[in-house]
Amino acid sequence: MPVIPLPFEPDHPVFVGHFPGRPIIPGVQLLDRVQRIVESEHGLTLDGLQAAKFLSPAAPGERLELDYEIGNRQVRFEIRCGTRRIASGQFLVATGHAT
Repeated sequence: MPVIPLPFEPDHPVFVGHFPGRPIIPGVQLLDRVQRIVESEHGLTLDGLQAAKFLSPAAPGERLELDYEIGNRQVRFEIRCGTRRIASGQFLVATGHAT
């Protein structure tokens, strides 16, 4: 599985309203970043999210890492901050891009 840094700059606009006084990275931003990385690194098109679990909130400046594995018509992923699991899930690979 490739392990890729998943940085979110502390001044990223997403933190302005999510949440005042205790900002965290929204789950949709994490999923979007995973999808973009996998698609650009491997020339794949991901065609839906089969499962996602958000296990621990991630704050601005935390060092996140993405771990993923491409299988038969699916991409499993996990996002961590050190040993703490932030999120995990599985995307489907679009028809015509099966591995």
